[in-house]
Amino acid sequence: MPIPHPFTERDREQLRERGISPGQAAGQLAAFAAGAPYAVLDRPCTRNDGITVLQESELDRLGRLGDEAARAGRLLKFVPASGAATRMFQELAAARDRPPDLVARVEELAGLPEYPVLREFMDQIERFAFRSDLERELRRRGHRLRDLRDAGRFREILDCLLDDRGLGYGALPKAVVPFHRYPDHCRTPVAEHLAQARSYVRNRNGKVRVHFTVSPEHRSAVERHVAETCRGYEDDATRYEVTTSEQRPDTDTLAAGLDNLPFRRPDGSLLLRPGGHGALLANLNDLEADLVFIRNIDNVTMRPGTAICYRKALAGCLAETQARAFEYLERLRPGAAPSFLEDVLDFVRAVLSVVPPEGMEDAPAAERVPFLRETLDRPLRVCGVTPSAGEPGGGPFWVRGADGACSLQIVEAAQVDMAQPRQREAFAASTHFNPVDMVCGVRDRRGRPFDLAGFADPALVSISFKSGYGRRLKALELPGLWNGGMARWNTLFVEIPGECFAPVKTVLDLLRPEHQGA
Repeated sequence: MPIPHPFTERDREQLRERGISPGQAAGQLAAFAAGAPYAVLDRPCTRNDGITVLQESELDRLGRLGDEAARAGRLLKFVPASGAATRMFQELAAARDRPPDLVARVEELAGLPEYPVLREFMDQIERFAFRSDLERELRRRGHRLRDLRDAGRFREILDCLLDDRGLGYGALPKAVVPFHRYPDHCRTPVAEHLAQARSYVRNRNGKVRVHFTVSPEHRSAVERHVAETCRGYEDDATRYEVTTSEQRPDTDTLAAGLDNLPFRRPDGSLLLRPGGHGALLANLNDLEADLVFIRNIDNVTMRPGTAICYRKALAGCLAETQARAFEYLERLRPGAAPSFLEDVLDFVRAVLSVVPPEGMEDAPAAERVPFLRETLDRPLRVCGVTPSAGEPGGGPFWVRGADGACSLQIVEAAQVDMAQPRQREAFAASTHFNPVDMVCGVRDRRGRPFDLAGFADPALVSISFKSGYGRRLKALELPGLWNGGMARWNTLFVEIPGECFAPVKTVLDLLRPEHQGA
């Protein structure tokens, strides 16, 4: 039975204010009713079966090509930096919010789930880059950090760290929390991304182009911090061009009740939620860019040498592959020689890992040329993938589409039907992890920007259950930026060392060697 039209005139006005059409909203409700589809895994990508392993000579050669692309001004760094540090400090906040009689010495908290994090944090507190800021704020209040810690007065330390009247880290954007301590200064993730971008994004005129996506409530704080940081890093050889953007309101999505009808606030208005990182496809599409690095804000190390070396190679791999694709596109004609068409088919199969339809190899040129044109004339991404080390998240897979053909995709666990033994086994057999360290070619052979939305798979949404206003609801996220948002891109996976991946999901991650310097 069809769902009755659920939108009132007031709803339509609310949607218009966000730039969302009633048709889009109705499509989101239909997605709730249909449910999120599962990916169909054929097999995990492995070395030499979907994943390229670079030899040292190739690493050097491609690195030089990456440097050439940088000098030519083709490169821009895109950093999703919208997240708050709330999750990073959530265990400490949970311990702090216990009743006062429970916040005493660490040993008295041993039965609490947040106890291991609290104990490690207090034992290692001198090793955090923000220690100096914490000590300074406590001195202002008439306390010494060590005295409070030794006396078991953890609430006062955590209040100073997390509350707005102190350092306010519980609500700050993660982008501006001090991560790394150097002999004469500390660096936040923003500062590290800007400092390291000089090594692989700077053009021959000294310009370094970086773009941060931010949430509205954090934009002014991030932009102030960016301006201060750039002033310290710029010199006669380097100048920064840093821009910021927010997730567009027209990428917000409806929440639904368990009946798949619009979830409403107590005042009767629609509840709209951010559309997840897939919403950033619109931000990426709006950039005036050619080759774009994408790397998350918290994935930044104090020891960037190896990561920078591989990042240059990823850019060189993209530039080289893209140049070959563009050359083939220029020469593809209905009257092209059979030997040339065979060369292009080999490139499509061996380099782009695209499996031609059955019979394409023997088809006449009138059929092969349109297929090859459509295959080559797409955005291209080169994704670094690391050997699995138990990190949560997605990985590279051969995925079978509705037409039966396989393509290279990044797949998260939530996209897999774990109730199906073969799918569960295929996911468990994965050997590599997606650290979100990629470079993307977003212009066609004539230098025109692709319309990236046309290369997403709009069906690949995700649905989760949340609570709001004391009721259960369904939340909808758009196809993920590097999942369904890039489903119809050409993709290359290149193995990069695990040391290139240094995420900070919780505060204790800052104790890992890659965040503690030499």
